[in-house]
Amino acid sequence: MKKFFQEFKDFALKGNIIDMAVGVIIGGAFGKIVSGLVDFIISPLLALLTKGATLDSLSVTLREAVMNGEEVVSEAVVLNYGAFIQAIIDFLIIALCLFLVLKGIMAAKTKLEAMKKKEEEAPAEEAPADTELSVLLEIKELLEKK
Repeated sequence: MKKFFQEFKDFALKGNIIDMAVGVIIGGAFGKIVSGLVDFIISPLLALLTKGATLDSLSVTLREAVMNGEEVVSEAVVLNYGAFIQAIIDFLIIALCLFLVLKGIMAAKTKLEAMKKKEEEAPAEEAPADTELSVLLEIKELLEKK
């Protein structure tokens, strides 16, 4: 039992697992931002263009509900294709945002690598010789020769 908990601890505390957990949390927050963009910005604009019809309201009734007085015998079968279109729009916006973020990260990484390469290729500047010290050493050598 102790070995099991040690294995679990080793697994759970690996760096890549923690990185993945952080990614999932950030991804969830990012998803909420995109959903807000779609729900509060894009959908109202589409409703304005379609004279009040929202994507969620687009549907086709395949079979009407069967009623026996006030009692529902069989529910209606409705194809909500508007909700599906909304999900596609959400996906496309998320994919576009992720593409732009990753493109920015890759551009920054490439620029950073180019800067590092330039630093490595640049010859190391030699430290300037201390002129006073070199003059004193020359005088010392001349005095020793006499």
